[in-house]
Amino acid sequence: METKKTKYDTNPLDPDYVRQTEEVWIADDSGPGTREVKGATREVDSSSNDSARSNIYSEAPTRTFDTPVDSPYPSVFVPPTYSPPTPYQQSPYRPPQVNLKPTSRPVAGIGLPENWAVILPYAPFYIGVVASLVELFLVPRKELKVRFHAAQGLALHIAILVVQTLFGVVGAITDSSIGGSLFKVAATIFLVISMIRV
Repeated sequence: METKKTKYDTNPLDPDYVRQTEEVWIADDSGPGTREVKGATREVDSSSNDSARSNIYSEAPTRTFDTPVDSPYPSVFVPPTYSPPTPYQQSPYRPPQVNLKPTSRPVAGIGLPENWAVILPYAPFYIGVVASLVELFLVPRKELKVRFHAAQGLALHIAILVVQTLFGVVGAITDSSIGGSLFKVAATIFLVISMIRV
């Protein structure tokens, strides 16, 4: 069965290809063809006004320097003179006044004065741990200073307990508890100093 062919099916290797293309070109001869030019072309008429050619400076695109310039051109290697900048005077920064000392006002949630509520989390031994946990659970979030000191005291007590446990393990292995005893004394002194400084 032979396939249906259209005019777009072209195969250059087909022997009938040349004949088919000539038929298509001859059939589409509706417009005027290209005409052959006969004879020589004429010369373009030149203008009779040649004054621009006689005076080369009449339409010069750039400035000519036939005479020396009155002032010399400044060199690129000489720095220009300029006035010194005016100094900028900034006003000194004044930090806002913040009340860092705890007051004696009662803290919501526990009813203790604020100065006692910030001191108790740093109490030595397990008193500080219990006070920190009670304050973190009972004091509302708007009491930032009390909650900060409670969280810091709890973190400090947890760190001390971890180090004491390590010294206890080392003391059990070596049968020497001098390092653990020295650390307990140093931790107690540090907690008392923290209570005083708050």
